[in-house]
Amino acid sequence: MTKNTDLRLMLALLGVLLLGISASAQAADPLLVDAGWLAQHLKDPNVVVLHVSDERGFAAAHIPGAHAISEEDVAKPHDMAKGELMLEMPAPEQLRATFQARGVSDDSHIVVYAGKGTAAQSATRIVLTLDYLGLGERTALLNGGLAAWRRAGNPVAKGPADAQQGRLTAAPVKPVIVDAEFVKALSQRPQYKLVDARAPAYFKGIEPTFGKSGHIPGAINIPFSSIVDDQQQIERGHVATVFHDAGIGADDTIVVYCHIGQQATLVALGARLLGHPVMLYDGAFQDWATANRGPVEK
Repeated sequence: MTKNTDLRLMLALLGVLLLGISASAQAADPLLVDAGWLAQHLKDPNVVVLHVSDERGFAAAHIPGAHAISEEDVAKPHDMAKGELMLEMPAPEQLRATFQARGVSDDSHIVVYAGKGTAAQSATRIVLTLDYLGLGERTALLNGGLAAWRRAGNPVAKGPADAQQGRLTAAPVKPVIVDAEFVKALSQRPQYKLVDARAPAYFKGIEPTFGKSGHIPGAINIPFSSIVDDQQQIERGHVATVFHDAGIGADDTIVVYCHIGQQATLVALGARLLGHPVMLYDGAFQDWATANRGPVEK
């Protein structure tokens, strides 16, 4: 084999490698997008934008073409007077119908954002729900929400959205939801970390919630508020520092909970951003405390 042949072979192999890297990069949707990215791709035919707020907030101002959705739209009906759990994942078929009604299909690239006055953890609850349905690799959070979109000088729309029906294939859900029995067995699972996403006052038992003070034994505290800055934006390097300082290892699987299963989803998104497998104890401290699933410690 001549030197020229060797060179041509090497160049051909390099081309194949670069092509593969390029295809892989194009296939992987980012978990976070900024206002500039969304402005550039807003009219792409497969992009579906979901505005998280109540109907009044959506009608007042939303990203053009967005569809309104709320946490209640993706939660089981509950009666608080009867002590029922407040934010539980409903049946997959119900969730598929909810997202289809907002234009989501199997090939959609879904961008979720928090509307005016809506906390980032409300939007990340929607992101986690889509991940549960198997659409996590096709779903992104708009970093900073509607406020970031407007600060970038982008236009907003008012009034209702046009109805567009999507189509989602029935498929097995992703195992990102766990129950109390799974949590109680975590001590037998190496490299699993239980994370309490509540504010330190609740974690330490200074303030009670659901009639009990403290946290689930073995949990460490990563407050949901530590994931975002004062403009509800997420910076990966900062999240990495927060997780490192909390004692999270690079290969750890994260099992996270909070009061009712909302705040924890912000920590879950941070974990996914760093490449950690993540699961949500959906019943959260409400289930642990009110159903007497086990002890608490301070």
